[in-house]
Amino acid sequence: MPHEMLLRNEDISTSSNRTFGLVFTVVFILVGILPLLFGYSIQLWSLVLSGLFLLLALAKPKLLGPLNHWWTRFGLLLHSIVSPIILGVLFFGVVMPIGLFMRLIGHDPLRLKFDDNTKSYWIKRESTKESQSSSMINQF
Repeated sequence: MPHEMLLRNEDISTSSNRTFGLVFTVVFILVGILPLLFGYSIQLWSLVLSGLFLLLALAKPKLLGPLNHWWTRFGLLLHSIVSPIILGVLFFGVVMPIGLFMRLIGHDPLRLKFDDNTKSYWIKRESTKESQSSSMINQF
């Protein structure tokens, strides 16, 4: 049995069909109007789609159900592709170089180096009034 089950049969909660329709209404309005900021003309096809989504979201949100379902599936597909790539880039681009650099300069924060002359690897803790008064009291 593997450490982590990557294929899970979990129920994914999606947005309501009405919310899906209203979000896409806003998206298509933005796509239709934003070209004005850059000196281009309004995208009429986008405004027509936004009107259609608004009409369906308010009048018959059930008709947006299949689109909502497939949009959610597409998001899950993107998640399964992009998430491992981003985590790999973070690990191999940030964590590993920092670890290699620390090894190069001889820094050992976990004290993993073996020492033949050491009798014990216990770290002696100096007893002070502050450490005694706050140590292991009311843990939970």
